[in-house]
Amino acid sequence: MSKQFDPNNAQNLVEIEKQFAVKAVEHAQTYWNLLEKVHPRELKLTKMDDEIFDHAMEVFPELKENEHEKLIKLDEEWMKSESGKNRWRDFIQHYEKKVKDYNFGSLIRTDARQEYSETNTIFVTRIQFYVFEIARNRLGLNDKAHEIAKEEAAKEKEKVAKEKARAEREKQKKKKN
Repeated sequence: MSKQFDPNNAQNLVEIEKQFAVKAVEHAQTYWNLLEKVHPRELKLTKMDDEIFDHAMEVFPELKENEHEKLIKLDEEWMKSESGKNRWRDFIQHYEKKVKDYNFGSLIRTDARQEYSETNTIFVTRIQFYVFEIARNRLGLNDKAHEIAKEEAAKEKEKVAKEKARAEREKQKKKKN
């Protein structure tokens, strides 16, 4: 190919989109597993958590308002408004050379009190994911999610144990016959 690649005129290839979606889902699953195993207040997502948190609170003071309402339940309209887009664009660019994959797509829960689901998930950049999840963890806003994740894991473990016991009984039955 001798033509210069122009990302502004590139067509979205279905296969590339699928790969990005798979990566985003894997990232979300990994994070949910972390929430299950580590208390959110003890969780460090990057080497720069302190800087990201302080910078976000400075640039987006509205995240502190109304008992952190915009952190608990994400306000997509606020984020995607014209002024919101401009503010986020400037914030995101600040991390271009500081945070690996800073602008990769990530799935985030819109309501911190609930688990990932089709209706509780939006697509954001990785640095936006870090902003919200670092703040949620530090401020105790992910404590409920931690409990939900632990309960889910316990139910899954119990289900696997029952299935294993059932399979063992079947095996014993076949040996007797």
